[in-house]
Amino acid sequence: MNYFLAIGPWQIILILVTVFLGIIPTIIALIDIVRNEFTGNNKIVWLLVVLFGNFLGALLYFIIGRTQKLSATDATQLT
Repeated sequence: MNYFLAIGPWQIILILVTVFLGIIPTIIALIDIVRNEFTGNNKIVWLLVVLFGNFLGALLYFIIGRTQKLSATDATQLT
C-alpha cells in the first residue's frame, strides 16, 4: 500500500508550517548570538547549545543566554 496518497494538501501545509515554526526561533537565536559579544567562551557555548538543541536550545538561549550578553558600553571597554 502507498500511504503517501492519503496525505492531502492541507496536511502538507500543516507539516511545513510546523517545521518552519521550529526552525525560525533557531535561526533568530543564531543570528542574535553571532551579532553580539559575550564574556569568555559563552558565545561558542551558546552556538553549540542552539545548533545541537535546535528548538529547545533556542528556547534556553532566549530564557537564559540573552541576559549574558555584554552591553554596548561593556563591549567598547574590552577593546
